[in-house]
Amino acid sequence: MSNTTFSGPVRSQNGFQSISVNATTGAVTVNSAFGSDVVLGTQALSGAGAVDITNAFTALTTTGSAQALTLANGTAGEIKIITHVVDGGSAVLTPTTKIGFSTITFTGVGESAMLVYTAAGWAIVALNGAVAA
Repeated sequence: MSNTTFSGPVRSQNGFQSISVNATTGAVTVNSAFGSDVVLGTQALSGAGAVDITNAFTALTTTGSAQALTLANGTAGEIKIITHVVDGGSAVLTPTTKIGFSTITFTGVGESAMLVYTAAGWAIVALNGAVAA
């Protein structure tokens, strides 16, 4: 796939979409859309597992106690928001590379963490109820 570079502003009346195409089936998936309102791509994560770095937002549903969540290294400037949306227990997030903390624990609905990836790892921008250790 080629890249296009513009020297002036790019405008659209109907918004923009960031997509991926399945190499086997050709199916198109919209990862994020940008229009009059910015809509971030969303991962629905239920139970323990990997918080993805493909989508900016993860909606977390816990299904047990102290479920282990992982977060791989990102790209400098990448923002990740994780919000506990359904409470079936608790979850403990451990990013691969982090700055100034080891884990973030989510125990109740509405708790959230906003992280940014830097050249040195994931840094906490904001916590709402979630606890960093």
